[in-house]
Amino acid sequence: MRASGRAFAQIAQFHPELTAFRRDLHAHPELGFEEVYTSSRVAHALKLCGVDEVHTGIGKTGVVAVIRGQPTAAAVRPMVGLRADMDALPMTEHNEFGWKSGKPGLMHGCGHDGHTTMLVGAARYLAETRRFAGDVVLVFQPAEEGRGGAHAMIQDGLFERFPVQSIYAMHNWPAMRPGTIGINPGPMMAAADRITIEITGKGGHGAHAYLAVDPVLVAAHLITALQSIVSRNVRAMDNAVISVCAMQAGDLGAMSVIPGSATLVGTVRTFKPEVQSLVERRLTELCSAVAQGFGASATVKYERIYPATINSPAEYTLATAVADQLVGAENVVRNLQPSMGSEDFSFMLQLKPGAYLRLGQGEQLPDGQGGTVGGVGSYFLHHSCYDFNDSVLPLGAALLSGIAERALPQV
Repeated sequence: MRASGRAFAQIAQFHPELTAFRRDLHAHPELGFEEVYTSSRVAHALKLCGVDEVHTGIGKTGVVAVIRGQPTAAAVRPMVGLRADMDALPMTEHNEFGWKSGKPGLMHGCGHDGHTTMLVGAARYLAETRRFAGDVVLVFQPAEEGRGGAHAMIQDGLFERFPVQSIYAMHNWPAMRPGTIGINPGPMMAAADRITIEITGKGGHGAHAYLAVDPVLVAAHLITALQSIVSRNVRAMDNAVISVCAMQAGDLGAMSVIPGSATLVGTVRTFKPEVQSLVERRLTELCSAVAQGFGASATVKYERIYPATINSPAEYTLATAVADQLVGAENVVRNLQPSMGSEDFSFMLQLKPGAYLRLGQGEQLPDGQGGTVGGVGSYFLHHSCYDFNDSVLPLGAALLSGIAERALPQV
């Protein structure tokens, strides 16, 4: 991994401390809005770093810090935001290293412990150097994993209290090697919607199905029919995914009882609001029509959970320039393929211009037979053997620091 620059060199000097901090967070995972230990560790570390302000309890367990730079004559004091997520996942870890999760059923399986640590590293560097005019706002967000922590912080007055002109975030990416950075000038991640389909039929005896209205049969047809929306209603140039991920009907111990109802649960992923609305309309129409064709009825509950994560042009250009200087233009992927996954940083980007980046962290090691095997950081996100690659901590912290310094007037 090759990186250069003043920030990287200085942050690399306290790499061991960042590693210890990250591993401590990994050993103490907490779910969204329950990050009591994590928030206290972050707040304490920020105070040791010498930041000017530390605010806790924003969005329930969120932490916001402010680093004040040099004076400026601007009518509006320049202010840039940097954000990291803090929460873990409700999953069991299958690693055996010394910093594995100490809480059964909880795990930092997405690297938020690393994101938090990199922002703490950036805080220390920026507080020590202050080579900028204006303010840097550090946002440590709770509850990214499906609980809307970004929205909670916004509702709690995040941008009224800290009126940043732009905001940036990043996520580690095991599919990219250490020393690489990925970004896209537009969509980075999709909108995430939840669908719940309630099918009502008429229960009966499995041997006398003609006397019943089988909701399981309706569900089977719907699972197949819903896939026609993407292939026949969405333009081929647009992107959409409809996945039915769960079904509940009847009793597994009652082999000859046709249930009276069935429930399907799934997700819809899109990038464009007009495609999102099209899918919602067609899904509702199709469910009603198919159910009616079998003599049943169906209702659809369509919940828009997270909007799409879309970078703004100027902030994309700024972040790309920082990445070029840090790792070399040849190691920056400028048109990274968007992911159909989702990210609630999107709520912040709906209100403020900004950019979201990917930081490579996956390594492949020689297997001695001409091939490769998984190395540090090679397991993908949400895998039970995943762990954040500590070697990229100084790089990520330097990237965040460089973005802040470039976004504000130079001193």
